[in-house]
Amino acid sequence: MKPLFNGKDLKNWEIYIGSALKGFEELKEKATPARTFSVVEKDGENLIRVSGDVNASLSSKKEFENYHLRLEFRWGDEVFTNRNSGLLYHSYGPFGAGIDTWKSSIELQLMHGNLGDAYMMADTYAEIRVNELENNQVFDQNGTQTAFGNGQQGGKIARKQNDAEKPVGQWNVVDLYCFGQKTIHVVNGQKVMECENTGKLVSEQVLPLSKGKIQIQSEGGEMFIRKIEITEIFALPSFE
Repeated sequence: MKPLFNGKDLKNWEIYIGSALKGFEELKEKATPARTFSVVEKDGENLIRVSGDVNASLSSKKEFENYHLRLEFRWGDEVFTNRNSGLLYHSYGPFGAGIDTWKSSIELQLMHGNLGDAYMMADTYAEIRVNELENNQVFDQNGTQTAFGNGQQGGKIARKQNDAEKPVGQWNVVDLYCFGQKTIHVVNGQKVMECENTGKLVSEQVLPLSKGKIQIQSEGGEMFIRKIEITEIFALPSFE
């Protein structure tokens, strides 16, 4: 796999500082790209530190298509609103489309307690097989195929099938598989979400979406990343 984080700096990425966290408006005034996303040495290895004290994006400069991406992260001690972040893929367009911060994208949710959920950021769309459980649309391979996105039947969020998250402070391994208009979210070796017919909503029409930039969110809690790797794939893996 090819590293997207070279272990030294963030030269292959761009940083955008967006909106303030609710109740922490003063922290946005102090926020800088270098303070929000930095490379630090911790326990003998270089890590990306995400401050979490402002809504901000770390975006790849390149677009990617038909790939397997692996992200290894853990939560830090500092919490502002909550331990929240996301791996945003198929990102396109300008910064600020989502919550005045992020590009339109599909989110593999990293929020503590919701790791693996799918969220349609700004103008993205996907069809996900779900069952309704306690007023949530929960992924189920045998469920009803439902449209998600702005104005869609399922709303903007589909919940993960099961909780595979490690306790706070331990490293989580997230695998994202994207091939054509289909994506799979895997958390610590367990498949928890599958999106089909991924697209973008333009004038109430769904246009195909199968590639884009990668974004990492700063969104409420300190986080450390030790690995972001990517490799081209020619088919999706089978999960039985």
